[in-house]
Amino acid sequence: MAIMLVLIPLAIVLGLAGLAAFLWALHNGQFEDLEDHAARILKPDDDVS
Repeated sequence: MAIMLVLIPLAIVLGLAGLAAFLWALHNGQFEDLEDHAARILKPDDDVS
């Protein structure tokens, strides 16, 4: 039962770290243009030698 005193705060800290990482990525524009990167692979390269 003493392990619960470690696991519960650890789970809260890891959850908050994940939330902070998501908010950081959201603030820095990581989710701005999801379509362009997926469609870029389908476009032909004109400058291939």
